[in-house]
Amino acid sequence: MKFNKLLATTAAAATALPLSALAHMGSDAGGHHHFLDSLGHAFAHPFTGADHLAAMLAVGAWSALTMPSLRTAWRAPAAFVALLVAGAVAGFAGLWVPGVEPMIAASVLVLGLLVLVQQRMPWAAAAALAAVFAFFHGAAHGFELAGDSGLAAVGALLGIALGSATLHIVGMVLGHALMQRHQWVARFGGAATAALGAFMLTKLA
Repeated sequence: MKFNKLLATTAAAATALPLSALAHMGSDAGGHHHFLDSLGHAFAHPFTGADHLAAMLAVGAWSALTMPSLRTAWRAPAAFVALLVAGAVAGFAGLWVPGVEPMIAASVLVLGLLVLVQQRMPWAAAAALAAVFAFFHGAAHGFELAGDSGLAAVGALLGIALGSATLHIVGMVLGHALMQRHQWVARFGGAATAALGAFMLTKLA
């Protein structure tokens, strides 16, 4: 029981981090030029902002809540990681992607609502939705981590993918082991995530 309460507190805190921790309030591009340095920095990057953290946890939790079978639950997170990397490549290349900040805010709002109401949809539609949002998250990461080249760029892309996948797995574990058993945790986590997204959108208006 104490362990479940600890997990619940952790899940709630992860979805209600302050806006000041947003991942792309600034850039430190060019400060990491080696493969391992870039990999480590990029791996940590999704953990450093409330928007990215909340969205990726929400994708995992939503998948676990609405697709209990592992055979389908992994598909939306996998699509997210794939398009995240594609977006990061675009950011590395200097490609201007319009609407990055609004789309990231919208993704946090929508994914939070999906967790809150546990909306089911065909796995292909779920994967497509996750992929669209992921591209904009990836572009934001790519813009901030641009400046690397060669093996350092490979390390950055690998780090982003691994860090994001880790957050998806954590979200899936929380969704399967905790939120399915304690619906209030899913409702609270989804509502807090949606509220963060709504607040981000109002700040951009």
